[in-house]
Amino acid sequence: MTIEQRRILKTAIPGPISAELMARKQAAVAAGVGTTLPVFAVAADGGVVVDADGNQLIDLGSGIAVTTVGARAPRVVDAVKAQVDAFTHTCFMITPYEGYVAVAEALNRLTPGDHEKRTALFNSGAEAVENAVKIARAYTGRQAVVVFDHAYHGRTNLTLAMTAKNQPYKRGFGPFAAEVYRAPVSYPYRDGGLDGATAAARALDIIEKQVGGTEVAAVVIEPIQGEGGFVEPAPGFLPALAEWCRANGAVFVADEVQSGFARTGDMFASNHEGVVPDLVATAKGIAGGLPLSAVTGRAEIMDAPQVGGLGGTYGGNPLACAAALAAIETIEADGLVARARQIEELIKPRLLLAQKEDDRIGDVRGRGAMIAVELVQPGTSEPAPELAKAVATACHQQGIIVLTCGTYGNVLRFLPPLTITDDLLIEALEIVIASLREIS
Repeated sequence: MTIEQRRILKTAIPGPISAELMARKQAAVAAGVGTTLPVFAVAADGGVVVDADGNQLIDLGSGIAVTTVGARAPRVVDAVKAQVDAFTHTCFMITPYEGYVAVAEALNRLTPGDHEKRTALFNSGAEAVENAVKIARAYTGRQAVVVFDHAYHGRTNLTLAMTAKNQPYKRGFGPFAAEVYRAPVSYPYRDGGLDGATAAARALDIIEKQVGGTEVAAVVIEPIQGEGGFVEPAPGFLPALAEWCRANGAVFVADEVQSGFARTGDMFASNHEGVVPDLVATAKGIAGGLPLSAVTGRAEIMDAPQVGGLGGTYGGNPLACAAALAAIETIEADGLVARARQIEELIKPRLLLAQKEDDRIGDVRGRGAMIAVELVQPGTSEPAPELAKAVATACHQQGIIVLTCGTYGNVLRFLPPLTITDDLLIEALEIVIASLREIS
């Protein structure tokens, strides 16, 4: 590590230099681009982010699940430097290069299922999801897309239509793309205790009645929902959806943008129940912090669009491809899938113990290094978004980067880099739990 792995507070949060930079940001950057913490980063490594005032913050966010292998993983840094020295861009659609092909080969190997696959590379998670829909429509000749309550799929027009949460993502930006239909997801904490099979039957009944099985091009779902609150469907829900898709000729798309690349204690969250999606959309943790995304899936589906129908100027940029290959090597060589499970073993017992002592912790859920706490009003299941915001703010002031999420804004989420040390992680959790206790 290039940075000492400990929390250091030299100033209040924010310090004077960050405050000055924030004033510049407000004068120069569009107001719609918000920030979670009022600090400006100058360095990061392992589980630490250093701000402009020299404060060292413990990172429980990973840039929203991006820096899974750390913010300056040595293999990633070396690979990007070497690629910069060779060339930065030619556009794969003009003069292709091996890095793109190598990333496609790696994704074809790593994603669920041993069938023949193809991959196409893009820039962001939203692009990957939108292209997965395009591919499914080209393959099936159908238009309807089914998504779920609490889903988040991106900020483009189509993916905003697929996203469930209005504020801040959708308000004022419509009208949105047509032929998108929403069904109820399995949300064990909030759906009356339905088991996975029953919750799936409820969703599929709505799909068949309101859309019709012969009209559905794709069913798109996050195996563990991200922005919607780290909602993990009850066992049996995802397999039932996949089986229905097979029976009805629809394409089953797993949006693994946030849950992929070792984050949940498996390379992909779909693996936890042995679900084999037809298409998998990936991004975030794929390239150690560089912008890259992908759609990987069954060869016959991926090959359905006409030549020239997929692509983009920067899709599969050579720097990002070099970073992705190095990030994948890091995950495999350094045992980061197992490390994610170890992180779960450190986080969950402490949060479950806190739950026994505090009835405002309604639910503790998630897998690997993708864990969440849902906060509620005392003795009820009524969401407590102000409490979540207050706890997060208190943690920020003490040098802990913790994020909120959820449809109701009442979920604290824990997304540490898999390279974080045990000591840092435990210290951060103790501060989070103590902050909750201190807020009456």
